[in-house]
Amino acid sequence: MALDEPKDTDNVYDVDNFKYVVNKDFIDKAKPIKIDFNNYGFKITSKIDLNSGCSSCSTTGSCCS
Repeated sequence: MALDEPKDTDNVYDVDNFKYVVNKDFIDKAKPIKIDFNNYGFKITSKIDLNSGCSSCSTTGSCCS
């Protein structure tokens, strides 16, 4: 997630006065996308399994050998 300006290849969604700019190709792969806000920031979930790749080196991650 990053701040960005919309391009012709993006869809723009206005949800609760927040604008979300999402690449049209990416949204087809990731939908549904859910963004939850909490006291510590936000959590993004989608159809894409992000747990299958490299995990953080601050844990017992598989890419830190």
